[in-house]
Amino acid sequence: MDGGQALISFHALGKRFQDGWVFQGISLEVASGESVVLIGPSGAGKSVLLKIIAGLMTADEGSVRLGSTNIGMLFQKNALFDSFTIEENLLFPLRERKGLIGREAKARAAHFLAEVGLTGTEKLYPDEISGGMQKRLGIARALIVEPEIIFYDDPTAGLDPITSRTIAELIQKLKTECGTTVLTVTNDIKRAYQLADRICLLALGKLTLGASPLEIQNTTDPAIRQFVYGLRQGPLVSGLT
Repeated sequence: MDGGQALISFHALGKRFQDGWVFQGISLEVASGESVVLIGPSGAGKSVLLKIIAGLMTADEGSVRLGSTNIGMLFQKNALFDSFTIEENLLFPLRERKGLIGREAKARAAHFLAEVGLTGTEKLYPDEISGGMQKRLGIARALIVEPEIIFYDDPTAGLDPITSRTIAELIQKLKTECGTTVLTVTNDIKRAYQLADRICLLALGKLTLGASPLEIQNTTDPAIRQFVYGLRQGPLVSGLT
């Protein structure tokens, strides 16, 4: 961690399901204003870890400390309210988290829709817009409560390369404007490079503390190299030839 007070920290975390430990003994600190990206193979437990840190799941061992209770989260499948209009999807957290209603709430919703390029869609429903637009709406909803900490669970999943780059640029822009501390999970190494101040690998039940995107690209760590460059041979190969 490079300077700054830790806004996210967890120590010796472990999570176990019926078939065994997903991960065990992992620790990390994320400084205020830092953007850390967690990469790793599918099934390594990245989303589970994110939900534990966000307080949506419980760990079987270890501890989590957040320097703020004001958090936002973009879920992997967006978790939008299908029966709400786009505007109503933004007004709901404003009312429930901030107690804002009426003109002030509508004005803030309009501002965030403009920030994510969705002006004019207020009265549409989520199933009437594209997947990329739904992702932008999810980002707006996560940020509209002005969180100090935000969690992104695979923010570019299912998107084409052009749209995924656009979403990552939007995340970076809003991070700069809002000054949030960000923890992102992704399997998209290009977007990890784009989003991260620091990249960490969760694999084989352990968290490898990483470094900057440039340092990650030049690493000699065999597991990180295998994942980053998509190598068939290495410590992450399991059951494949």
